[in-house]
Amino acid sequence: MSKEAIKVIEEKCTGCGLCVKACPFSAISIVKKKAVIDLEKCNLCGACKEVCKLKAIVIFKPEIVKTKKLDEYKGVWVFVEEEDGEIAGVSCELLGKAKRLASDLESEVVAVYLGFNIKEKAKRLFSKGADKVIIVEKEELKNFIAENYANIISYLIKKYKPEIFLAGATSQGRSLVSRIAVNIHTGLTADCTGLDIDKERRLLIQTRPAFGGNIMAQIITPNFRPQMATVRGKVMKEIEVENEKGEVIEEKIDDNFIDKRVKFLEFIRDVTSKVDLTEADIIVSGGRGLGGKENFKLIEELAGVLGAAVGASRAAVDSGWIPYSHQVGQTGRTVAPKIYIACGISGQIQHLVGMQSSKFIVAINKDPEAPIFKVADFGIVGDLFKIVPLLTKRLKEELKK
Repeated sequence: MSKEAIKVIEEKCTGCGLCVKACPFSAISIVKKKAVIDLEKCNLCGACKEVCKLKAIVIFKPEIVKTKKLDEYKGVWVFVEEEDGEIAGVSCELLGKAKRLASDLESEVVAVYLGFNIKEKAKRLFSKGADKVIIVEKEELKNFIAENYANIISYLIKKYKPEIFLAGATSQGRSLVSRIAVNIHTGLTADCTGLDIDKERRLLIQTRPAFGGNIMAQIITPNFRPQMATVRGKVMKEIEVENEKGEVIEEKIDDNFIDKRVKFLEFIRDVTSKVDLTEADIIVSGGRGLGGKENFKLIEELAGVLGAAVGASRAAVDSGWIPYSHQVGQTGRTVAPKIYIACGISGQIQHLVGMQSSKFIVAINKDPEAPIFKVADFGIVGDLFKIVPLLTKRLKEELKK
């Protein structure tokens, strides 16, 4: 079967143009009296096929090859990623959740750790919930390259057959697991906010926001293994277990797994953030209500006094007022600080998804009906251009005492 899901049979096509008029996505053009479909634009709606009187357009239905012997797949795996040479917090959070999932499945938790000189660091994963750690050490794995990591983990999955595979919804996790899912032909749910087990069917219930955050979708992967999901940081809770011992499995791989076409050149750090947004205890965020890039100085001054990180809504980022790395929300970072101060942010669901787990939320907005006040623990209705400078000044005075 062709890899293309839609095809023009040139022998039948006369270039009449009916399909061009019918296509709602402008995906068809006539070239040399033949219809040509732009597969990047086509969404397989079938409108062109319906109007083609000569039946020159065919839409293929790819054969679904289900995973055989599902009962052979056991264990909950977690991909361990690094930040600044240390195990990332999101990986530890996922190990904690994996421990609960594995308990429901009467299975084990396996951490998968790739890198160089990682044996000693790998032992820390047992106190975070891992029963076993599979490590792959090679100098070429010192820096994350998605192609290399995906090749190796795909091999490990085929060898050990895990039932569930989890990774952080980070830049590393997102680029990695999508490749793995394609390699091993399984499903993937991105940016989950909840994971549960249907014990009777041994299914992972993967919950994530859908339709702009207006509904919470529950997704399952009944016919393929492993069941794969990415989860944002600060969504799951990290745990500490007394048992700090477990089995370390060292896998040796050859150079065939290393993609020679890709080389790590340099990591360029975002220098606009003085405090790491995802790790901050206090975050001060600005939104559309600031009115312009220059007014973010108010947010930065308040954050400076509090030793806080600076966040932003999508509206502020899209307007070019502040870099994307500061964005909080469904399409940005998920945070859970002790205090979250929202200034000039209306509080649409897309933003709330990223910060509603904060322990204490303060909202400053001139609109008393703004949705942000529904989740705020403390709200100030008024002009942020007056309130924020006064708050900054008062905090400076109090901190001097």
